[in-house]
Amino acid sequence: MKGLLTRLKALAGSGAAPAASTASPDAEEGEGVLINAYCTRADVPALDFPHTLHARRDLSDPELAAHLSGFVGYVLSRGNGEMSRNRYHVMRHIQRVRQHLSFSIAESQLDAFSAWAERANAIVFLPDGGIRDPNGRVLLSAAGEESDREAAVPYPAEAWQRKARTEALLASRGVPVPQHLPPLVSEPELRPRTPQELAGRAFALLAVSARAESVASGEPLSASDLFGRLPSAQASLSPDEQAFLSDDTPGESAVAQFGWRFECLFVLEWALGLVDALPFPGAICDVPLATRLMLNAGDVDGVMRAAKVRPDSELLDALDLHYRLHWLVRQARLKEEAPPPGVDAGVVLERHRALNWLVRFEDRDWDDVDTPT
Repeated sequence: MKGLLTRLKALAGSGAAPAASTASPDAEEGEGVLINAYCTRADVPALDFPHTLHARRDLSDPELAAHLSGFVGYVLSRGNGEMSRNRYHVMRHIQRVRQHLSFSIAESQLDAFSAWAERANAIVFLPDGGIRDPNGRVLLSAAGEESDREAAVPYPAEAWQRKARTEALLASRGVPVPQHLPPLVSEPELRPRTPQELAGRAFALLAVSARAESVASGEPLSASDLFGRLPSAQASLSPDEQAFLSDDTPGESAVAQFGWRFECLFVLEWALGLVDALPFPGAICDVPLATRLMLNAGDVDGVMRAAKVRPDSELLDALDLHYRLHWLVRQARLKEEAPPPGVDAGVVLERHRALNWLVRFEDRDWDDVDTPT
């Protein structure tokens, strides 16, 4: 395999490099080769080669989020803008970035940098306007081309190992998934919600779920009745949830939508350690148990006293499983087929939603959580 230096020299020799005006979302001048590295790991290794550091920032810098949003816009604007595999996965990588480093190095250090980028789980932006993987292969050129079929967005080893375990688990249940589905966020990249956030969201979910169930049964509970029993719910309601509770005559679609939120509630109770297991998503959750747990806790402080928050690895295992199952469910729907045997499509969707919120997927607030597959 060619080294990064060899690849860059080959590109320069071919005249393929675009004009500098197309380049950098964060360009800075410096001696040698200017590099912007976008690392998804929180524990980025030290730069163990000669370099001139221009800037280094993590998500504690409020300007980084805006910068990354602009970088996603840059990716989507290249070429004809049509979504492709590389474009999609570069965009997802940028959304998981924990640290951004900008520095210059001599050409002789490019291969040493490539080894570092592998360890840092970084993609690379260079002054030619192209985005490359750690080995220098072009993921997306400034013109939007994806000429290198071997180019691949990097993922930490933990993510590949989890993907393999999930695939083996599903195969053992007679539910195989295609291997082209990517890994997901892993331990070095994770920024989980706080236990207090989980507890507050759980009370909000119970409030809207109970309201939906009461409306469907013909005996609607008022918002004041619910807040009297669930004092911690009101402060954690999302705008959509507030609107639903304020609507005296919600439509059937809204009632059905919010009635399903019991499944999200159960996921959060599991994440908090209030229930022992998250069963395979073949049937709806134990609604009376989910309700009783929150009522017994009383408020956020009560939940925190009872909580035994699960390790990150268990949350990520659950996310990986439900992401792959959700892909199968959607494929079945497109083909107008039944879901995989032993899988409840509605349960999978709601669990995927809750788990994506747990891991801050795309940093979305609750109403805007997406579940792409």
